[in-house]
Amino acid sequence: MAIVIPLIALALILGVLGLVIWSMVRRPKPDEPRNATPAEIEGYARELRDRLDRRPFGAALARDVWHKLMRTKINEGVICERHRDFCGQGLIRTTDGVKLCDVQDAGHYFGKPIAQWLDEEAFVAFFARQSDYSCSGWDESEPIFFTSDSWYRDNQRLKRDVLERFLSGQQP
Repeated sequence: MAIVIPLIALALILGVLGLVIWSMVRRPKPDEPRNATPAEIEGYARELRDRLDRRPFGAALARDVWHKLMRTKINEGVICERHRDFCGQGLIRTTDGVKLCDVQDAGHYFGKPIAQWLDEEAFVAFFARQSDYSCSGWDESEPIFFTSDSWYRDNQRLKRDVLERFLSGQQP
């Protein structure tokens, strides 16, 4: 009897140890969730990039956005999202024109603007040539929007549908 109890304890210890080792080395089942690898994340980001519309917004859309911004209260404008933390980029009416800035916490913007336009012609000339792709931050030839930061790239950026929702009064 004195030997049975230590043998049972040893069997239990070996069983638990075996279970721990098995759980560490077993492969996840195909339907089990797992974290994507950095290479998979980058590949998916490039797939999304390749789907972005590259058609220029055009002068008519840019001019309509400028005119609606000029009828908007100062410090209001086009904001991609209104929620907690990072809300994307926005076009905000100022006393002197329009500024492009990052928007935080339900519509607040901090720091200096990314860019500013003091007159309609400069704004229209700039935004007429933009597209969803150039505004996303992927386009190296567009330094105002370009970024190498994978989190910031295409994260709640200005796009045609955002501008069109603003024009139709359906902005969030």
